[in-house]
Amino acid sequence: TAFKPNLVQTTEGTPAFIHGGPFANIAHGCNSIIATKTAMSFGDYVITEAGFGADLGAEKFFNIKCRKSGLKPELTVLVATLSGLKMHGGTALEDIQKPDAEGVKRGFANLDRHIKNLQDFGQSVVVSFNKYASDTEEEINLVKEHCAELGVPFALNNAWAEGGEGAVELANLVVETIEKNPSGPVKFTYSDEQCITDKIETIAKNLYRASNVTYSAVARKKITAAEKMGFGHFPVCIAKTQFSFSADATKYGAVKDFNLQIRDVVLNAGAEMIVAIAGNIMRMPGLPKEPQANRIDYINGEIIGLS
Repeated sequence: TAFKPNLVQTTEGTPAFIHGGPFANIAHGCNSIIATKTAMSFGDYVITEAGFGADLGAEKFFNIKCRKSGLKPELTVLVATLSGLKMHGGTALEDIQKPDAEGVKRGFANLDRHIKNLQDFGQSVVVSFNKYASDTEEEINLVKEHCAELGVPFALNNAWAEGGEGAVELANLVVETIEKNPSGPVKFTYSDEQCITDKIETIAKNLYRASNVTYSAVARKKITAAEKMGFGHFPVCIAKTQFSFSADATKYGAVKDFNLQIRDVVLNAGAEMIVAIAGNIMRMPGLPKEPQANRIDYINGEIIGLS
């Protein structure tokens, strides 16, 4: 699907290209350049996902995909949810759907970090607040007011319950922001000329806020070998958990001043990237024992079992 993206439609008839993109915590997290450019030739606005936050998918979208393709996004939409904010604000996972205004406030530090990272890439940022049934108006207003204090446009996205109608506010804000305050040129985190360890450490310190990076003997050996073979100019793709700015999945919030341990390095010479593996992460995620496809059906003109 990377070379021949499938054109499909949503339940409301909106066209979408399915590209089979990889996870951002174990790969670059972006769809194919071919899929994006094909969509750009057919639509006035193209939305492409770079998954798992500004420290993973977005970082690789800019530093790898935009670097290689010359793509220059007009706007970045950052998705926020109350569940995510509460998790990063220290709310117990079993209580995540219960009202917790203080947990939301504590979670702002994580949101702010992602906004700052995106702005450092030269991006104009809009926050899309994805609303769910358990959300309270008080908590939603806290997020809206916080974004206003930051000067970051905010829109409520209720597509989960209302489909396309619930995303009209967000769509209008995206169009308006692109017209009035589009992003500037992409500012890469590192240059091609920097050595591999410099690239890794620049990402770790500037985007993750690590204070130090250490390497296993195996990782250092492979870095040396890659540079001797003439691959040192490749961009870096760091594989780590999506739950934390660090490589420790239990460290929520806006963690900083930690050591990032690079335990292994993989050379992807064909794709032209250096993969640095941080922390204990499975690079081939397992699938559930029973796939959701078993519960999806088409009955009396309606699709059921999509969630």
